[in-house]
Amino acid sequence: MLLGHSIKSKHGARRTSAAVGRGHGSGLGTTAGRGQKGQRARSGGRHKLKFFGSKGLIQSMPKMRGFKSPHVKIVTITTAQLQREFADGTIITAAELKKVGLIARVSVKAKIVGNTKLEKKFTLTGIPTTAGAKAALEAAGGAVK
Repeated sequence: MLLGHSIKSKHGARRTSAAVGRGHGSGLGTTAGRGQKGQRARSGGRHKLKFFGSKGLIQSMPKMRGFKSPHVKIVTITTAQLQREFADGTIITAAELKKVGLIARVSVKAKIVGNTKLEKKFTLTGIPTTAGAKAALEAAGGAVK
């Protein structure tokens, strides 16, 4: 039978607090690790964050690292990828690019690049292209609208 006074926590679960203010030899004598004068050196000194709305919660959260650009990155798609993914005579739109997995969402901006010789003809609608890609598409009999 376990009684309340006989329950002990596991060895190593609780760390003993440092003995402060016990002389110079301890390394934490005189100011007891509190530095010199000031609010935080006093008894009951440090005032932690107060809860004013959610300000306290926001201030106590760790700051997020890094940076996320608000500018949209344009996904580059090569003419070789178009030739591999689409059949001859396909009308390619942003929705078609998403369907085959070349872009993640329809809202993502894409641009067709590359000047490799194409064996298939495509019609691009609403997708910007480079001059070389446009020339390659038109040389194969396709169109850019």
